[in-house]
Amino acid sequence: MVVGTVRQIIDEVGPKRSFYTLEPMPRMYPHDIESQARLIRDVDRKAFAVHFDPVNLICSPSTYFSNASFIRDFVRQFGSLIKSVHAKDTLLGGRLTVHMDEVRPGLGVLDYPTLLSELEQVDHDMPLIVEHLKTDEEFTLGMEFIRKTAKTVNVEL
Repeated sequence: MVVGTVRQIIDEVGPKRSFYTLEPMPRMYPHDIESQARLIRDVDRKAFAVHFDPVNLICSPSTYFSNASFIRDFVRQFGSLIKSVHAKDTLLGGRLTVHMDEVRPGLGVLDYPTLLSELEQVDHDMPLIVEHLKTDEEFTLGMEFIRKTAKTVNVEL
């Protein structure tokens, strides 16, 4: 159903200079590198691209603790198909079952130096969208962290 719906939207709209993407989510498609690759292959439309939300794709302790490797793998897999990125962070809770919270950029473990460096190699003008913060101060602090990190890896924002 997802493939058919995406094809129908793209075919009816007929985008010439824009792309249609689906935001990855832990409990729906696409939810990992493999399901994103399968969607790209099955939809088979030039206007279908990738929105990268690394925090939404970090769903296990192994990915959580090796997120730099995950980021590199994702960017290498999709490269120029990535058209936008959500910027937030993730923090593993101390409960018995796995629970990860979204937090402001800089308050979690997402490897921002790797993320920013990898995205820079794909597209210097990649839209990086901070989301899900409650106050202007949180957005300001998140952006300050991202800008400071970008400077440390020689990425110009």
